[in-house]
Amino acid sequence: MPYQEISVFGRLSWAGKLSGLGAVLRLLVLPAAKHASAQLAPPDMGPSIHDDGHHGKGNEAGDDRAVRLLKVIPVPGTSANATNGKLYSFDISWVDQDTQTYYLADRSNAVIDVVDAKTGTFAGQIPGGFAGVAVVSGVVTTAQSGPNGVVSGGRCLFATDFRSGSGGRVVSFDLTASFPPPVVSSVFTGGTGRADELAYDPSDGLLLVINNADTPPFGTFIKVNKSTCGLTVGTKVLINAANGVDAQNGAEQPVWVPSTGKFYLSIPQIGSTVSHGGVVSIPPNGTKWTVLGNGIDFCGPAGLALGPKQDLFVGCNTVFDTAGNVWSATGTATAAPQDVIIDAKTGAIDANVYGVGAGDEVWFNAGDGNYYATGSGSPFRPIDVVGTSPIAQTAQGSTPLGVVDASDQKILQQVTTFNVPAVGTGNSSTQHPAGTAHSVAANARNNHILVPLAANNVFSAFAVPGGGSVADCESGCIAVFGHSDEDTDHDH
Repeated sequence: MPYQEISVFGRLSWAGKLSGLGAVLRLLVLPAAKHASAQLAPPDMGPSIHDDGHHGKGNEAGDDRAVRLLKVIPVPGTSANATNGKLYSFDISWVDQDTQTYYLADRSNAVIDVVDAKTGTFAGQIPGGFAGVAVVSGVVTTAQSGPNGVVSGGRCLFATDFRSGSGGRVVSFDLTASFPPPVVSSVFTGGTGRADELAYDPSDGLLLVINNADTPPFGTFIKVNKSTCGLTVGTKVLINAANGVDAQNGAEQPVWVPSTGKFYLSIPQIGSTVSHGGVVSIPPNGTKWTVLGNGIDFCGPAGLALGPKQDLFVGCNTVFDTAGNVWSATGTATAAPQDVIIDAKTGAIDANVYGVGAGDEVWFNAGDGNYYATGSGSPFRPIDVVGTSPIAQTAQGSTPLGVVDASDQKILQQVTTFNVPAVGTGNSSTQHPAGTAHSVAANARNNHILVPLAANNVFSAFAVPGGGSVADCESGCIAVFGHSDEDTDHDH
C-alpha cells in the first residue's frame, strides 16, 4: 500500500540545511503496521559536511574496533509491490554525506527508499515511474527492471531504470522540492536493456551511465543542469575492443576521481579469458577507454569505491579457486575469494585482500577509514548443492560483509548479513526473486553501515523469546551496523 500525505512542508525543507531553522516538517503516514516506523517524518539532516563518503582518510578512531548490528529499519510495501508488500529485489544504495540521507534503489516497491542516516529512521519513498521487477515469459529479468543505480549531487538525485522500447532510462529529482520530489527529467540512453550503475562528476555537472546488459555494454555521458537538475543526453561510448577494451561479460560500477579528473569503471571480463578483468578510465566526454595497468586476474571486477591516496577498492563478483578456475561447491579445489586495491593513477595492484567477496557494491567510509565489501556470492554463504538451479545457488542463510582496513589493506572482520532464496521464477503473491545482501553504503559522520536485506524472519535487533513484537525484517529491512563503543554522532 502507498503512503498518504496529511500535510505539506515547504521547499528547501527536507534535504536542505535544516539545522536551527525550526522548520515545520510534513509527516508521511503509511498503512497501519506493527512497526513504530509506520508513521514517519522527513529526515533530520543536521550540519553539512563536505566529503562524499568515498574519499579522504577521515577519522579512523574506529578502524580496528568490532562492527556490530545496531538496529534494523523495516521497509514498508507500496501498491506497486506484487509480493505481498515485501522487499526482495533491490540494487545499489547511496549515502549523501552532506545531508546524511540514505537512498536505496528498491525494485520490489518501484521506488527509491529514503532513510535518515543520522537517526536511523525511515523517511519515506520516492516514486519515479520505475519499471519495478520485470517478469518476461514467467522469469524475473533484472535487465529490464528498475530502479537500479542511485547517486546524488548538490540539490539533485539521479536514478537509473528501464523503459520498454527505449532501453535505459535516467531520471532526476530536485531534492529542494516538497517531499516526495517529482521527476524533473526523464531521458533515455537507448539499447535493449536497463541503464544500471552510474557516477557523477560534480565539477562538470556530468553523469556517466552504464548499460550493462547490452552486447557490447556501453556508457553514456549525460549533462546535468546543476540549477534545475535537468538532463541532456550526450556522447555514447561502446565498451568494446575498437574503443580500447573488449568487455565480454558486461560492465559494472563507475566512480569519479576528482584528483585525476577521470571516471573509472570495473569490467568483469576483458577478452576471452574468464579469469581476466580490470578497471578502465575515461575522461569526461571521452571516446576511448584505457585499461589500468595489466588488468586484474581471478576477480571478475564489479564494485568500485574510491579510498585514500587515490586507491580504488575493487569488489570481485566471481570466486576462483586455488587451481585458478571458477570455484565450484562440488569441486575439490579450495575457494580463494578476494577483493583488490589498485592505484588509480598507475594501475598498480597495491593489495590482494583475501577472504572477502564475492559480492557487488563496495564502499569506503571516510569516518572510520574502512572499506566495506558485500559478500552475497561468498563461498561462505549457504549453498544447497543438491537442489534445482537457480534456487540452489541462493539458499537461505548468513553471508559475510567484509570489513577491510584501508590503511594496512587487510581484512579486519566478517559481519553477518543474509541471503534469501528465490521462490519459483516469477514475482507474484506466491513467487519472488532471490534477495541477496549485495548492497552497502555508509554514513561517515556516525560510522553507521547500512545493508538492505530481503524479507525474512531471522534478522532483528533484537528479538526476545516471548517478548512480543520488535522492529524486524519480515517485510524486508535495512540493517544498520556500527561501532557501538563510539559516540553515535561525530558532529562538531
